[in-house]
Amino acid sequence: MDFAGVNGGGSVDASSAEKDFVQCEKIVREWARSALEEEIEGDGHTLQDLLFFLHVPRTGGRTYFHCLVKKVYGAALECPRSYDKLRFDPRKPKCRLVATHDDYSIMSMLPREKTSVMTVLRHPVDRVFSAYEFSVEVASRFLVHPNLTSATELTKRIRAKHKGVSTLDIWPWKYLVPWMREDLFARRDARKMKGLSYVNSNDSYNVEEMAMPLHQFINEPVVLDTVHNGATFQVAGLTNNSYLAEAHDVRHCVQKFTILGEHVLQVAQKRLDNMLFVGLTEKHRESAKMFVNVVGPQVISQIASDSSMEGLSKIKSVTEQNSLLSDSELDSNYHQDGTSDQKTTENVSTENLEGIKKNARLLVPDTVLQQIRSLNSLDLRLFKRSSRACPAIPTASDFGKPLY
Repeated sequence: MDFAGVNGGGSVDASSAEKDFVQCEKIVREWARSALEEEIEGDGHTLQDLLFFLHVPRTGGRTYFHCLVKKVYGAALECPRSYDKLRFDPRKPKCRLVATHDDYSIMSMLPREKTSVMTVLRHPVDRVFSAYEFSVEVASRFLVHPNLTSATELTKRIRAKHKGVSTLDIWPWKYLVPWMREDLFARRDARKMKGLSYVNSNDSYNVEEMAMPLHQFINEPVVLDTVHNGATFQVAGLTNNSYLAEAHDVRHCVQKFTILGEHVLQVAQKRLDNMLFVGLTEKHRESAKMFVNVVGPQVISQIASDSSMEGLSKIKSVTEQNSLLSDSELDSNYHQDGTSDQKTTENVSTENLEGIKKNARLLVPDTVLQQIRSLNSLDLRLFKRSSRACPAIPTASDFGKPLY
């Protein structure tokens, strides 16, 4: 369908916009009706044969997976290569655990009646900041190369030799990192042309000579399509990585006519309600305890393995001592980036790094924060609704300042 812009200058344009809306409304409503009908009524909090960990990017999900979920299940029950877009066989014997950045549409590839779903949410503004920081951080690793061509070619050779999953294979980084990498090389070339060897700025989110400023990043088409309202679209199964043929049209209809987002939000909320477990980045210790108490015993009961009981015991010990990973460590869950010879050499503690980030974010203008909130209105509503439904999810009163 045609998503051309509307000038709003005449009756022809108004008529065209009205027709577009009617067509979009039909597309979105039909998808929502079908999605809600597919939802299985029953006790979603009872563990089924297969657990699907829907990993929303930049929520600390990788840490949750390795430090909690995988320790309970054990490596032997994890579906192989589960992060590599369903290049695993869920029918494999003893395959009971899959974690992936794939959206909810992957359920069409799984035995729906025998699959439980869990996820972790994060406040949308923090998630956008983290997506920006991660995109710049990973892309900047390639700047050790003399030029973009050299970086691209060497990365291709390294990835061809290694079977491991690279960040460049995983949604949404397979779109964001190469795009940001190209931008960083262009800015470096521009600095060389100007003879700039040093750039001083108090605002690390707005140093355009070095990297794309945050206020520009949030308005770029690739970010609009992969980051904003990303949690809602991922739970709804409508990302640009979806298995649904209609996902593109539904997503772009919602982006064009924001009022239609109500239908997507309804589906996402219903699916969250039916999930086995929903954790929260901001309260990871409480979430961990909830996982141990609610999900852990069901896993043990289902698979009755000594290793799982040992894993659960270790997790309980850690959570009871209140010594689970810090917020900054949860925010540093990196994948391999295909450039294993390029490691950061700065020796900065995660606590100091988190403090630096928080202080830097205080300098971001309110106008930029408000725009991020506006661009993530669906995610904000999904997050706030979940905070009322899930005791692990915080409200504004749980923090020393309002939730953005």
